[in-house]
Amino acid sequence: MKEVDLYDVIRNPVITEKATIVSESDQVIFNVSMSATKFEIKQAVESLFEVKVLSVNTLVRKGKVKTFKGKVGKRNNTKRAFVRLAEGQTIDFTTGLS
Repeated sequence: MKEVDLYDVIRNPVITEKATIVSESDQVIFNVSMSATKFEIKQAVESLFEVKVLSVNTLVRKGKVKTFKGKVGKRNNTKRAFVRLAEGQTIDFTTGLS
């Protein structure tokens, strides 16, 4: 896969309180494309971050219906991937942040 295609599969890392807790057990959470398969996600993570991936679990978060100033709207559905890394390997997202 080309590097551009890899970034289409993996949209961005999830940096939340839950993601931080999960990272202590060698897991990383990414927002991914709705059409991405587990195999494509595994290939993308291994080639972009040069780590060994043991498993990938995915889930689809359904979009909420919200009201703003009397108008009803719906948020988009999102897909998340929970990636389990090999023992002792990590991905550090905080480098390069000011």
